[in-house]
Amino acid sequence: MNLNIIPSESAKAKADKAYALFFVKESIQFSKVLSAKGESQVESVLKGIKDGPFEDLEFLEIDGCNTFFVNAAKERGLSTLDHLRMAAYRLAQKAMKRQVPCVSLFLADAADEQFKAILHGLHYADYKFDAYKSKQKENFQVTFEIVAGDRAAAFKKIAEEVAVEQKAVTLARNLINTSASDLYPAAFVEDAKTIAKYTPGLSIKVRNMKQLEKEGFMGHVTVGKGSSHEPHMITLSYDGTKFAAGKSAGKSAGIKSANRTSHDHLVIVGKGLTFDTGGLCLKPAKSMPEMISDMSGAATALAAIQAIATLKLPVKVSAVCCLAENAIGNKSVLPGDIFKAKNGKTVMVDNTDAEGRLVLSDGLAEAGLIGATHIVDLATLTGAMVRALGYAVTGFFSNDDDLALKVINCGEACCEKFWSMPLEEEYADALKDKFADLKNTGSDAGAISAALFLQEFVPENTAWAHWDIAGTAFVTKKWKYTEYGATGFGVQTLIELARELG
Repeated sequence: MNLNIIPSESAKAKADKAYALFFVKESIQFSKVLSAKGESQVESVLKGIKDGPFEDLEFLEIDGCNTFFVNAAKERGLSTLDHLRMAAYRLAQKAMKRQVPCVSLFLADAADEQFKAILHGLHYADYKFDAYKSKQKENFQVTFEIVAGDRAAAFKKIAEEVAVEQKAVTLARNLINTSASDLYPAAFVEDAKTIAKYTPGLSIKVRNMKQLEKEGFMGHVTVGKGSSHEPHMITLSYDGTKFAAGKSAGKSAGIKSANRTSHDHLVIVGKGLTFDTGGLCLKPAKSMPEMISDMSGAATALAAIQAIATLKLPVKVSAVCCLAENAIGNKSVLPGDIFKAKNGKTVMVDNTDAEGRLVLSDGLAEAGLIGATHIVDLATLTGAMVRALGYAVTGFFSNDDDLALKVINCGEACCEKFWSMPLEEEYADALKDKFADLKNTGSDAGAISAALFLQEFVPENTAWAHWDIAGTAFVTKKWKYTEYGATGFGVQTLIELARELG
């Protein structure tokens, strides 16, 4: 996708381009100057779309130029901004399919958040994952000409931010979609090292199996010891409070830092099971192929902190990626085994397929050690959450009302839906074990029990939110901007949360 933001329409020949008009019901959105005849034609087309003869993305000649009519309120259940994203996504797909060289969008009357939503939709249409295809075909490159009037300069800055965010979303999706035999813990580490090397302000610390065991991060060791691919834990760090307002910060992205900094320290903890067989408590064969996505939390954390550092947001952020492969081997953890977690509590492994919470116990401990004031952990953790909320909504738990509200509001701004779930203490006793302090499964309310288990490892006096992205990280049927596979859910909300804290 190519983007050209200009104050007024270019002189490009009408035969080489098309217009795009967004509409809701029988009303054109934003601005477009039409002749009297053109206005009459548009009125007739919109009435025809309402009554049936015409359809969304109808392609007709108006004022001597081919014109797409794009319904900006087609789907059910979406926010106004997400409708715009979907409309732009469909438009871009149709323009690529028709091989239209240039599409003009008249957006001078669009608000900043509306323009941002449209850009996100255009970017989403450009994504494909064909790394394993024997024949790879390039997308037809459409130039989207944004006619912005006196908003051109402001829109260019927004476009730079959106490009950074979408690059991060693409990174997460590519990592998640990659075969587990190609993306094992050590391979993920190498990717993270490369990202840290080429992202100014981003540093990295890596612990291998030997270091994890020496330092007492036994959740990783317990889960990963059965695999030939040893576990690792990555800690990425970025301190945006070092960047003075208005100076060189953000030059690489053309973006200046904000005029204030935050004393908060957001730590993002991501579950990174590069593959999950279930261990000795083996998963059904039908569930196995999707387990390439069990590292979605770690991929999202890595992608988000890369974008946060690139944008030079004025806040301190770290990301902890908890990497292991839950495989079956002669050293695999046995049901009934007991280990001591980093915070001193002992855990009996009741079910080897409830492994994500074990590596996250280490990640939460690491967050405390590096001084987190706010923690967001995200994980493809429970089938119970999928059954409860499906693929469109992420359920989350929090011990802090202010952080919970920020998550919901930031999600809304990014067209990502979150639903606050209860940390119901009535289920906590079911996590008690006869020999150890805790066991890793409860008897009821699977998603709540998992969150209650994780809460046992949250450092004191720390605002914490746990996102269970089991349903939203990876889809097996078309959902919004994803045909199949990784969605990149959570990347944009984490970036927005860092902005909010900053």
